[in-house]
Amino acid sequence: MSNQVDRIIEELDASMRTLREAMRGIPIRRGSFKKTHDNLARDVAKVTTMLDAARPVLRKE
Repeated sequence: MSNQVDRIIEELDASMRTLREAMRGIPIRRGSFKKTHDNLARDVAKVTTMLDAARPVLRKE
C-alpha cells in the first residue's frame, strides 16, 4: 500500500506542476480563476499531507 501512496502523491505533484505550466498564458484575474486555483492547490496540499501521515495506518503487514 505504501507504494500506491507514493505513486498517488507523485501523480498529484505532477498534475499540479502541469496545471501551473498551463496557467502561464491565462489572465489570472478573469472569472476568479486565481482564487479557484489557490483553493485547489491548498486542498491538494492538505490531501497530500493527510495521505503521507496515514502511511502507517495503510501499511499492510
